[in-house]
Amino acid sequence: MGSVNKAILVGNLGRDAEMRFTAGGTPVATVSLATTEKFTDRDGQRREDTQWHRVVIWGKTAESIHEYLTKGKQIYVEGRIQTREWTDKEGKPAKTTEIRADKVVLLSSGPGGGGGGGFRSGSQGGGGGSRDRDRYSDDSAPADSGQFDAPSDDDIPF
Repeated sequence: MGSVNKAILVGNLGRDAEMRFTAGGTPVATVSLATTEKFTDRDGQRREDTQWHRVVIWGKTAESIHEYLTKGKQIYVEGRIQTREWTDKEGKPAKTTEIRADKVVLLSSGPGGGGGGGFRSGSQGGGGGSRDRDRYSDDSAPADSGQFDAPSDDDIPF
């Protein structure tokens, strides 16, 4: 039997996206995403547990949407968990675990905002409806054409 490596997160950005390019010229955007779980502890006290996730977005999607990924915005991310290891400048081993995004959807316009434009990576087809959500795909992002397929309510993950 095969295996599955899938992460689905909905959270708020802790800072603006950082954009860079690999030595080969491939665009890469990195964001810090906070997810918060609210619960009641054994003593009946309401608590919150916030986890921070490093999310990496590659290719045309990163180049197209990084400017919209600003601090406080809520996003939906689908991707896979990836751990990388390397040797730092001091010769010490270093390691990070991150989410390599396959799909990114912008859910809000900012802190406390409700709704807004959305962006996707991946190769999802279809769509319809007249929402003001834009769709981007790693293999078919319309660079500067200004034309996008709007997803339908069925495309929203919850």
